[in-house]
Amino acid sequence: MEFHHVPVLLKEVLHYLDPQPGQVFADGTLGGGGHSGEILKAMGEGTLYDIDRDMAAITAASERLACHAGFHAVHGNFHDVKMLLGDVRLDGGLLDLGVSSHQLDTKERGFSYHDNAPLDMRMDRTKGIAAAEYLNTVSEGEFVRILREYGDEKWAVRIAQMLLEKRAEKPLETTFDLVKVVDAAIPKAVRRKDEGHPARRTFQAVRIAVNDELAPLEQAIRDWVDMLKPGGTLCVITFHSVEDRIVKSTFRSLQNPCTCPPKAPICICGKKPLGRAVGGAIKAGKDELSDNSRSHSATLRVFVKGEK
Repeated sequence: MEFHHVPVLLKEVLHYLDPQPGQVFADGTLGGGGHSGEILKAMGEGTLYDIDRDMAAITAASERLACHAGFHAVHGNFHDVKMLLGDVRLDGGLLDLGVSSHQLDTKERGFSYHDNAPLDMRMDRTKGIAAAEYLNTVSEGEFVRILREYGDEKWAVRIAQMLLEKRAEKPLETTFDLVKVVDAAIPKAVRRKDEGHPARRTFQAVRIAVNDELAPLEQAIRDWVDMLKPGGTLCVITFHSVEDRIVKSTFRSLQNPCTCPPKAPICICGKKPLGRAVGGAIKAGKDELSDNSRSHSATLRVFVKGEK
């Protein structure tokens, strides 16, 4: 299957990054290379480091973008940007979080609740445990927690109970095994009223847990800002409220890191603002919403590092 990706909020990303010849950028979530290709075009001569933990993404995007001399693919997790890029300093960075269209469309990856496939869900299939092993060993209490925190799932307790019942009969092996758990847990009348697929929140929560997407996110954002040159820009695109809350709160903390009591007459902690968030929560326009369904849940937040 061709690794195809329609980049969300592309016009907005290019506006805030404003790539110029000779600059240095990094895309921490290469995916299908949609954003990266346009950044390279806009920049002309310059350097773009493209990080992804999925080797399928690295291979496919490298074929498409190898014509650009400034393109450099890096296999790894954007959480480890300092280790991966070392002393590189960036004019701008981009993080397009979540699962890529290719991963969803490649049914054997196990990300989609629409296709029956092995329960994997790993973004990097060379590391970690697959979703099947996770689901067949996770405790009831921990599963309730991740369903609530990562999926905003109201039926978390019942789904966790049903998971333990079903896996006691037979270990979960496929995506449809997990869909059946959700179907058995949520009453049919409730499922009929659901605007989307009833299993979507559970699949999202399991994917986040399997790939450890949220726990390191705040520190990763801080590391990316630290690697920016003065005046550099970081763009982060999220696709659900849990991610967006982390990005928003981290940007707020970077903008106002002071830990002094609110009524203190002067600042004594010595912590200085590292920059400022700009633009607020940026959403897709009408044209993009009609052309790209993935853009409906996308939110862009932007942070500009302060000048020295």
